[in-house]
Order: sequence, then C-alpha cells, then structure tokens
Amino acid sequence: MNPQEFLYAYLNANSPTCFETEGQKIWLDYLKTSFDDCIIDNYGSVAGIINPNTDYKVVIEAHADEISWFVNYINDDGYIYVIRNGGSDAMIAPSMRAVLHTKKGKLRGIFGWPAIHVRMGEKNDLKPELDNIFIDVGAKSKAEVLEMGIHVGTVATFEGDLFELNDRYYVGRALDNRMGGYVIAQVTKRLRENKIELPYTLYVVNSVQEEVGLYGAQMMAQSIKPDVALCIDVCHDTFSPLGYNKIKEGESKAGEGPVVSYAPSMQNNVRDMLIEVAEKHKIPFQRDARSRASGTDTDAFAYSNGGVASALVSLPLKYMHTTVETAHKQDVEHCINLMYEFLVQLPKNHDFRYFKF
Repeated sequence: MNPQEFLYAYLNANSPTCFETEGQKIWLDYLKTSFDDCIIDNYGSVAGIINPNTDYKVVIEAHADEISWFVNYINDDGYIYVIRNGGSDAMIAPSMRAVLHTKKGKLRGIFGWPAIHVRMGEKNDLKPELDNIFIDVGAKSKAEVLEMGIHVGTVATFEGDLFELNDRYYVGRALDNRMGGYVIAQVTKRLRENKIELPYTLYVVNSVQEEVGLYGAQMMAQSIKPDVALCIDVCHDTFSPLGYNKIKEGESKAGEGPVVSYAPSMQNNVRDMLIEVAEKHKIPFQRDARSRASGTDTDAFAYSNGGVASALVSLPLKYMHTTVETAHKQDVEHCINLMYEFLVQLPKNHDFRYFKF
C-alpha cells in the first residue's frame, strides 16, 4: 500500500471513540514491517517500537479516535435517539447520513429533520439539540430495530469520505486526528527508508479515547514511561468565517505551517528545540498560546510518571468536528518534515531539565 492509498483507507475507516479497531488495524498493517516490536494494550492503543532495549525512550503520538454517537433510546415507532460519544455536534446532525456499527455489520441510517415549512415562525422554529435529533433506519417499530442488531449502546458515526479541494486541501471527517496518525506513519516510513539509526528507543503511538478525556494516552504514558514525548493534534484555523475571535483564540491559518504551542504542559526546552529545528530546516511554523491545558494528549504525557518532557505540533484545521474538516496539504507535509527532523537530531540521553543542582 503506497502512502496515498494508506491515507484514503485510513481516513475513510470508521474509528469511533471506544471502537477504534478498524482504523487501528489499517494503521498497524501499513507500518508493521517498519517496527521491531509492537504493543497493543487492553483498550486498543498501539505503540510500534523502533530500536528497543535502550534506556532512553522517545514517543511520537497521535490519537486514532473520532467523535461519534451512542444509541440511548429507541421509541416504539423505531426512531433512534442518541447521546454524544466525544464532542459530536447536534447542530450539524440534521440531514446527515449515519453508519450504525452492530455485531451483524454496518447499517446505514439518516438523521431526519422536519421540513422548513412546518418549523417556521417564532413558536415552531426548532433548533437541533440532543433531545430532538434522531436517526431513522427505515424501521417500522422498536422490535424491528432490535432485530437489525441495533440496541442501546450501539455506536454511530457520520458518513463523509476524504476528498481533495482545489488540489490544495484534504477534506473529510476525522482529520481530527487521523491525519495526525498519517503524519507519524510517514515519519516512521521516512526513518526506515533513509536507514536512520536512532540512538534511542522510539515508540510510535496511536492512542484511543482522546475525544473523551485523553484516556488512551494516559494508559500508554504509564506503560511506556518515556523520557520525551512529541504529540501531534489539530488546532483551529481562526481565519475561517464565523465564531473565531483572534484576540481570544490567536492567529492560526491553514497553509502557513504547523503550530507550535506555549502552555504549562509544553516543556520549554523541548518546544525551543522544536523551533530551532524548524528554523534550521526552513520549515514554516506558527505559534499559539493556551491557558492551563492544551486539551490534547500532550497533557496526558506531560503530567505522567513524575513529568515527561513534552511538546505539541498542531495541524491548522478548518471546520473541526464536522464532516468537512479541512487541512492544507502543505501543512501536512511540513508536520511530517518537522517531526522527522526533530527525531533525527535528538541525541540519546538529552537532559531537558531547566537547571541542575
């Protein structure tokens, strides 16, 4: 499978939070010959290992899960009501196509919505909310829904396959953060193709359950006990129309390069090394600042095992948590280049502490 085939297969896979297996199998199958060893934990996070058995451990990490829905109630007429599994947005659900994942296989459904004719006016102008959005699977009764294999707890995802916009952008669902999984996969491939002999042990980690609390990364951090962690996730393109206040959100723009973050969980010396690498190799980058926490798996690694020296690379993304998440192709390549060059120049046993006694 070449990189383009992998990109489309992986991004089009269904990997809802807590049910990431389909995407994880594709990711691991693409990379298994690049790893010397591999860890798969009880909840589905994967860590491929290069150059095992050294005493200095470095992690590069992305998360594999996508936002989704849990079936929460089925009424007597066979209409299905849902709750969030991650940061799913009720506002965009009406008229979306859905996939329900059952033990009998995948079933298609739709998020139905009444016509504009019957909801116009001050009293009848409905707005999509968690208590009124529903999935229609074409069933005539609750019993028929249950016979299909759908039950409370069944997970549902939106449809929205990957495509390219104006030969400049990738567009689809779950670029947050399977595009990050693609990036660390290409970093791994490049290390192997260029026959780079790392002086440390590298763990290439694809974590589960980020969207509900960074849980997969927490488990991996505790298992691996790394010395350094470099994570990749997405951030907002704040130049997109509507909803962004640059005074509060800062300036990040798709096409202008990866975003390097300043936040309490970002270890200053790791971040500064990352910036030095970008400047040396003329890789464009942007900066952002985050109060208290980054909201990414970086926080999970940073605050584990007595403190892991950690930093974050972010891919600017338009329309996050929709089925048309949009990332610039050049930004994806620059993220690959930045993480690769960081790993190549990192010496074994590098001490990132601020000062010594």
